[in-house]
Amino acid sequence: MVRDTTTRTLSGQGPAAPTGPGQTPITLTLTVLGTAVILATYLVVLLTQPANLGTDLGHTTLWVMVGYLAGGILLAAGTLPLIPRSIIALIPVAIALNIVIGQVVGTLTPIPLYLDSIGTVMIGVLAGPAAGAFTGIISNLIWGVTLNPSVIAFTTGAAFIGAAAGWAARLGAFRTPWFAVLTGALAGIPAAALGAPVAAYVFGGGLGAGTGGIVAVLQAAGQEMLAATLAQSIVSDIIDKALIFGLAYLVLRTLPRRILDRYPFTEHSRPPQARAARLS
Repeated sequence: MVRDTTTRTLSGQGPAAPTGPGQTPITLTLTVLGTAVILATYLVVLLTQPANLGTDLGHTTLWVMVGYLAGGILLAAGTLPLIPRSIIALIPVAIALNIVIGQVVGTLTPIPLYLDSIGTVMIGVLAGPAAGAFTGIISNLIWGVTLNPSVIAFTTGAAFIGAAAGWAARLGAFRTPWFAVLTGALAGIPAAALGAPVAAYVFGGGLGAGTGGIVAVLQAAGQEMLAATLAQSIVSDIIDKALIFGLAYLVLRTLPRRILDRYPFTEHSRPPQARAARLS
């Protein structure tokens, strides 16, 4: 007999299914508007190339932050009604994970990686693209305000990775380890394409000790700033996102079934035999 998992509730966790009625014309419009505002902010940053962006929380950094925050609020208004309340409670934990690991690895060590989207990817895997994108946006804004204003300029890439994790999960990428790693590597390419122009035109190359050193070496070898930054970003992002997606697979496989049952979206990531056993 098939169990009814669409209407049951979990004590203290809210409904197991999404809390909203589904995508409506209003929520879809808000989601599209939020995405448009985020992309517009990204394009304005590239076109204006503000030299003092990220050096402090002055006028320039604040208007960029307001642009991303406005896009994030519109995106949240269009998507949060579709996200289980249990996921909303996890988002602060994911944000803290992003900031702590990203600050240590990305800015304080010579490792040419970032590892600043682990929490974002996990939320995307557990709840879908909208929740992942929202987590990436809010994570970068909080990180920028509290520790490192420069990361605010890379919010578009953070939103993309969260959404990409959700899209990959929907396609079943987290059912096998190699599919997860391959999907992460592929997601790293557009992530690099989004981040490299900002790093090159606004900050003059890589920001971390490791990434900045690679850019400097490539420039010394004769490459122009954008080419050197893009080459570094592609290599770093492919490895970085492959590692993170692989780690997300391992975390997903170690979570007990009773935990996974709280997040209906994880049905996409369960191996076929596990899905059959769950419905039996």
